[in-house]
Amino acid sequence: QVQRVESGGGLVQAGGSLRLSCTASGRTLYNYGMAWFPQAPGKGREFVAGIRWSAGGTYYADSVKGRFAISRDNAKNTVYLQMDRLKPEDTAAYSCATAARIIATLRGPYDYWGQGTQVTVSS
Repeated sequence: QVQRVESGGGLVQAGGSLRLSCTASGRTLYNYGMAWFPQAPGKGREFVAGIRWSAGGTYYADSVKGRFAISRDNAKNTVYLQMDRLKPEDTAAYSCATAARIIATLRGPYDYWGQGTQVTVSS
């Protein structure tokens, strides 16, 4: 069974920080990249950060450059998202995703998704 379990969400004031984690279990043999996708109420998922599993190359959406940092621990099959200088517009349910095949761009497409962890930033 393929699982992606996120944790680390919560309520924080604007300007604060949170660190999200996503641990993959089950089918982890083929993992070419992982990424984070927030989904705000009434909106679709938006890519914010991705990382290539083997080489560690990263890519960020313009909206989070300089504020968010993605990293991974290969031994733990875990990807992290360090979020600093949070803004109210960052409020969303953050899901992690895994690419089980080679992808040209870290924006996707992705094959396996977690359920999400809620991040709420108050003003």
